[in-house]
Amino acid sequence: MALTGWFWWIGAGVLIVLELMSGTFYLLMIALGFIAAALARLAGAQLPVQIAVAALVALVAVALLRRSRFGRNKRPEAAHNPDVNLDIGATLTVPEWHERRARTQYRGAAWDVELAPGEPEDARVYRVTALRGSCLVVVASPDR
Repeated sequence: MALTGWFWWIGAGVLIVLELMSGTFYLLMIALGFIAAALARLAGAQLPVQIAVAALVALVAVALLRRSRFGRNKRPEAAHNPDVNLDIGATLTVPEWHERRARTQYRGAAWDVELAPGEPEDARVYRVTALRGSCLVVVASPDR
């Protein structure tokens, strides 16, 4: 087996290892192209055909991955993402509401609070579901 035969197999192995470190599936799709080129080499194809096979298989695999649910990275908005805003999920008390808005003490400071649509004003304990600027959007906590 010539050097180009080993190149495709070693390249696929390196891409798979890099894929394990990155956590996306895109390098794995390119590795599939390398494997297809290695198989084309074993079938006796010349180098330009091997390169074309690698490119075509990788391109098709990446396009299919992009259309699948694994290719779409759905990140929640920062306003609703507890990984971005550590206040999301915290509970607080609201003594009284004025037109679904209030001002309350939270973390040692006065905060504006807005009641989420459809939530009752009669609860005393609320859970933060989003941040809109410096305003906490809350829903009634089940612990009410």
